[in-house]
Amino acid sequence: MSVSKIIVMGVSGCGKSLIGTRLAERLQVPFFDADDFHSPANVAKMASGVPLTDSDRSGWLDDLAELVQGEQGGLVLACSALKRAYRDRLRSGNPSLQFVYLKGDMETIWSRHSSREDHYFNGRSMLESQFRTLEEPEPGEGAIVVDVCEPPDRIVERCLAVLSTPDRRRKN
Repeated sequence: MSVSKIIVMGVSGCGKSLIGTRLAERLQVPFFDADDFHSPANVAKMASGVPLTDSDRSGWLDDLAELVQGEQGGLVLACSALKRAYRDRLRSGNPSLQFVYLKGDMETIWSRHSSREDHYFNGRSMLESQFRTLEEPEPGEGAIVVDVCEPPDRIVERCLAVLSTPDRRRKN
């Protein structure tokens, strides 16, 4: 399979890390979690229940775009990528970058999110803020869109099937 660079995107708690890890294993490329690249100030802000602003995310997005561009052998990155402008920034210099959007409704994701332990992302209001910020990928972006209610193995298989098609951007 020639796919090398993938971002698994969506709101907090949608399963980005789980699906991203499994995709990376299947594709035999490194997995990265964008949360690990936040500054201490951003982590503290989110831990106190304050949503990040575009300004807060600016340096983080630059670091992630550099990571994507620098990984010559490919990668899978779990990253919220909530706005099209963020996705465009990540795609800059990485034209073959593919997005997988894990789509779900507030209540489904909140039920999963509220059972997580030891994560700095704090509270329902933070998740609601992400849903307000979210600009779902448009058809022209070529994202693979999958429902978070599907079992993880099925999500991974669907992604791999689409990624293996010769002209995958037109198949979505």
